[in-house]
Amino acid sequence: MSHVSGKSGQVDTGSAVSGIKSWTLDYNVDMLETTDFADAGVKSYIAGGSGWSGTFEGYKDGVPQTIGTSITLKLYEVAAGAYWTGTAFITGISAGAAVDGIVSYSYTFQGTGALTVPIA
Repeated sequence: MSHVSGKSGQVDTGSAVSGIKSWTLDYNVDMLETTDFADAGVKSYIAGGSGWSGTFEGYKDGVPQTIGTSITLKLYEVAAGAYWTGTAFITGISAGAAVDGIVSYSYTFQGTGALTVPIA
């Protein structure tokens, strides 16, 4: 199995977001317990609703994203390659600056609706 370097990843919210150096995505499903007497004390489950959220962060380069904004989000694993996509809301922004550092921004987002996963 070949490995893929994340060095050319990208975040796109309608256009590429400059200065971003990393992103994370949490994609999960709620598990609904269906245990009954017939299960003899062994828990059983079925899949419920799914959802997704995450973060992206990097250095300030251009106009920051706006909190509460609905965006079409594309999270590229490699430039012009496989990406995750869906509609999300920017739910939080954290900014920071230090005398010996670079101004940085971190964003949190909450997906709404389906998430399309990469096929390659």
